[in-house]
Amino acid sequence: MTASARLAELGISLPAPVAPLGSYTAATVVGEQVWTSGQLPMVDGALPLTGAVGADVTPEQAQSLARTAALNALAAIDGAVGIDNVTRVLKLVVFVSSAPDFYGQPQVANGASDYMTEIFGDAGVHVRSAVGVAALPANSPVEIEVVVEVSGSHPEKLS
Repeated sequence: MTASARLAELGISLPAPVAPLGSYTAATVVGEQVWTSGQLPMVDGALPLTGAVGADVTPEQAQSLARTAALNALAAIDGAVGIDNVTRVLKLVVFVSSAPDFYGQPQVANGASDYMTEIFGDAGVHVRSAVGVAALPANSPVEIEVVVEVSGSHPEKLS
């Protein structure tokens, strides 16, 4: 089953790629890999919640935001090469804006990780880093980077 068919089965539509907030591109193709810039959990151009996890945002809310950020990363990948060209999710880096006494970064990151497996099956299993930080751009609770492997079966979308 293709990724787009699986998304449709799950009732999920990819959003438009989020415009970069600075001097960078949302995704870049390197050989048979696509690397995304850090993706925030933007919805319709705004963050639904802001602040540190464990103080302003609950871990459960942050886990949901991690899913949204992952979806934004997939939208960036789709814009670069087409989502159906993804053959494997290689790595996620999940940054969690954390209160000083919050240590649940892996559970927050599971929101994004579980999403990848729901969409890509075994090809969605990946390596990951979950990192607690003092602050993120726009006071976002989470930020996610994704690296995927792609096929060259649609070279018109590959650059």
